[in-house]
Amino acid sequence: MIHIRQFQWSDYDAVVAVWIAAGRDGLPRAELEAKLTRDPELFLVAELGGEVVAVIMGTYDGRRGWILRLAVHPAHHRRGIATRLVNELESRFRQLDCPRVNLLVMPDNAAALQFWQALGYLPLPDVLCSKPMQVGRR
Repeated sequence: MIHIRQFQWSDYDAVVAVWIAAGRDGLPRAELEAKLTRDPELFLVAELGGEVVAVIMGTYDGRRGWILRLAVHPAHHRRGIATRLVNELESRFRQLDCPRVNLLVMPDNAAALQFWQALGYLPLPDVLCSKPMQVGRR
């Protein structure tokens, strides 16, 4: 069963391993420390059997939410984990009364564009996708 929770420093090595397995660079601890001082509740991991298998990082600047670095370990693709992470992050954005969420997608990544569009994100010129959020504390 998938369990989604906030990132903890003890997850760092596992998160970097997921990013690397997904073809991304790991982020240095110093960069994550800066992010975690701002909105730690928007950095989430998905666990399966106690193992970190996916990660998503969000940030909110008071005007727009941003989704950054969604990654699922390739051994766990096509199980709905990415969608569950996005749904949880969107829920947290709504709790912050965030009116819109944006993300960047590489223009040649057709699978990613298709994934985000299926979740209601609309492509804007070139690489930006955006989704208005229904705000109001629940």
